[in-house]
Amino acid sequence: MTPRDAADDNNNRWSDLDRPPLSATALRRAVVREGGLWSDVEVVQRIGSTNSELVSRAAAGKAVEGAVLVAEEQTAGRGRLDRQWSAPARSGLFFSVLLKPAVVPVARWGWLPLLTGVAVATGLARAAGIDTALKWPNDLLVTVGDEERKTGGILAERAGEDAVVVGVGINVTLRAEELPVPQAGSLALAGAVNTDRDPLLRAVLRSLEDWYGRWRAAGGDPARSGLQETYAAGCSTLGRTVRAELPGDRSLVGEAVAIDGDGRLVLATADGVQEPVGAGDIVHLRPA
Repeated sequence: MTPRDAADDNNNRWSDLDRPPLSATALRRAVVREGGLWSDVEVVQRIGSTNSELVSRAAAGKAVEGAVLVAEEQTAGRGRLDRQWSAPARSGLFFSVLLKPAVVPVARWGWLPLLTGVAVATGLARAAGIDTALKWPNDLLVTVGDEERKTGGILAERAGEDAVVVGVGINVTLRAEELPVPQAGSLALAGAVNTDRDPLLRAVLRSLEDWYGRWRAAGGDPARSGLQETYAAGCSTLGRTVRAELPGDRSLVGEAVAIDGDGRLVLATADGVQEPVGAGDIVHLRPA
């Protein structure tokens, strides 16, 4: 990079004074500690996908558990089912973490996205003073006006035999004119008392470390760790009539009545059957 390139990059980072850049050095000082989960925090200005990059590094043996990769901007960010996730530079928190829950049976690793949702909601409540609801299985919702809107999402991917990369995207300062779809939202639009991304990310990472530690200490048992109860308490899907759009072009309509021990959403259908749903898109058909 030439000196001119470096100057241009620095100017771009400060092109919107309402969206200052993150400092990797400050974040490392805040969350990396001996005996803790987080081993490193790296901030990159622009990347295709933090999840794809961290999965690749893990496969090549170039990342250890607790690695955190943060992007100021993603050009190929992904949600579930490879859906695109895009947002202006520095308008949100876009990061991935590498976890290696070796002491937890693989059958319970499906709880990691739900655990991350609980951790994010807990961290944002503390640092942004805002309630974040959880839409099963991986959406983060806030209330803008009197309307529930998606402000974030979670994507978990296996990285080899012993690791999982969990990616999080949260719209923080996204403005009304920048919304990709009318159903989108942001912490700012929802009235957050704090939209400084540095303390928000610190709070989320500390909360994630706490919940991951509890879950791992309980051998991944969602009941014993308190995860199942806490997720259900914050899940806006429960108590609603929903349509589950399932693999194979099937759909199922029913009332969401529970989250079972495997992290599945249990639907009570009109014919009196309770059917667990482990994968699929959920459409809320009426307000809670």
